[in-house]
Amino acid sequence: MKSSIWRRLIFSGEKQPEANTLDVKERRFEPLSRRWFIHSARTALAAVLLLYAARALRLPEAYWAAVSTIVVMQSSLGAAFEISEKTFIGTALGCGLAMLLARYFETNGIVFGAAVFGVGLLCSILRLDKSAYQFAGITLTIVLLAAGNRPIWIVGVHRFIEVSAGIAVGLIFTALWPEAERPQTLPSSRCAGM
Repeated sequence: MKSSIWRRLIFSGEKQPEANTLDVKERRFEPLSRRWFIHSARTALAAVLLLYAARALRLPEAYWAAVSTIVVMQSSLGAAFEISEKTFIGTALGCGLAMLLARYFETNGIVFGAAVFGVGLLCSILRLDKSAYQFAGITLTIVLLAAGNRPIWIVGVHRFIEVSAGIAVGLIFTALWPEAERPQTLPSSRCAGM
């Protein structure tokens, strides 16, 4: 019985492939490989271009612009607008709250924990979803805890500029170089939690 469950999970309800049908299955996934190649190429090109642009602007952590581009580019154009909106709002909330808290409180674990809790409640009050809260929490954490000796408002402004630039470039690339179909994972990869 256990092998039956595993077989269904691994092969998504299909019969286990036999030696003579393996070649047919491999050929069936050839277009998938081409889509992945194109998807990976456009994502890499956008991320690298933005990384160099952010470095040219002397942003201290230019890699955040590239990270935002990669997040946006993992969606179709319609979904990219939705994820971009959530990323932008979450980033603005996280930066704003971190800069406000740093002005009045010394950064420590209690202030940090209260801030993460508070930004979650704020997202709920504003009727935002969990992905906006996720971006708000990530941004709040980075701005509040990674400032070091730099003024926190500078870290917050830089983070907001980097993420906003990443969103803009991701949207532009997604609009100018759309994908025919978003690459999908293989059935066995999905079941493995990838």
